[in-house]
Amino acid sequence: MPTDPPGPGPLVGAHTVAFPGGYTRSTGPVIGRFLTELRDGRLVGVRAASGRVLFPPTEYDPRDGSPVTGDFPEVGPAGTVQARCWVADPRPAHPFDRPFAWATVLLDGADTALLHALDMGEGAGTDPPRSLRAGLRVRPRLRPEAERTGAITDIACLRPEVTGVRDTGRLDYTVRADAALTRYLEAQTEGRILGSRARSGAVYVPPRDVDPADGTPVTGDVELPPTGTLTTFSVNHVPDPRAPQVPFVTGYVRLDGADVDLLALVSGVDPGRVRPGMRVRAEWLPPGERSRARPSIRWFVPEEGAEEQAGEAEGR
Repeated sequence: MPTDPPGPGPLVGAHTVAFPGGYTRSTGPVIGRFLTELRDGRLVGVRAASGRVLFPPTEYDPRDGSPVTGDFPEVGPAGTVQARCWVADPRPAHPFDRPFAWATVLLDGADTALLHALDMGEGAGTDPPRSLRAGLRVRPRLRPEAERTGAITDIACLRPEVTGVRDTGRLDYTVRADAALTRYLEAQTEGRILGSRARSGAVYVPPRDVDPADGTPVTGDVELPPTGTLTTFSVNHVPDPRAPQVPFVTGYVRLDGADVDLLALVSGVDPGRVRPGMRVRAEWLPPGERSRARPSIRWFVPEEGAEEQAGEAEGR
């Protein structure tokens, strides 16, 4: 019963609507068919006279009020998020006690959307995950068969489709350097870059003992300058112990005098300002950190003025 609030102020009444003994209503042939199929683990819609498939089914087409047909096509199980609302602080009556989303989802084969809870995983925080977006592909998770009662809650929630897995594997291996690679690594400990010249005149770096184009022996090693041109690059967002920070840039550098590109890290420039054609130079590890077991070039950095030139090209 409403109660009068103490003292002056707006009237406020607390009300409760409840059915202590329960309330039973008949479902009719359309909703009953839908709930029966759902209890048995199938998702069906109903076809309207217009040909549209309504899911969840209704007895009348909401567009024009015409009765639906007796055709109950199966839909889903996968669907696409149309709209979503993130719930950072769930209430006691919500389906989860941790952050989740309400989402409208258009199941495959349906023309109307289902509103349901979307579980983004136990690791979700108060801020919406970046993966939560319109277009996200999801699937319903049904309750175990023994727990289904023929209610919409037989769909426990929606969950994103699996689009990737986290690889925690590790591969340890040993590389046995041939004579050419040994000379290359030894020269780098001295701050020099070696290549090899083929009979055709092409210069390869790292050096080879035979020309990969025709299998003929090379004529000998040549020393190359530590400068060159960035020919292509990629911005990486996966951490790498060799990289200065994330995101970082890897690229192919055509050293001056070489005819093939050298794969290397690129540092000393904002990733958004890196451009093909940028002039770069090698930055070496300190002498005490150089080793024959790995290249001694830490990464390539822009030559003096190269970053400013990239900014001017971007402005044009």
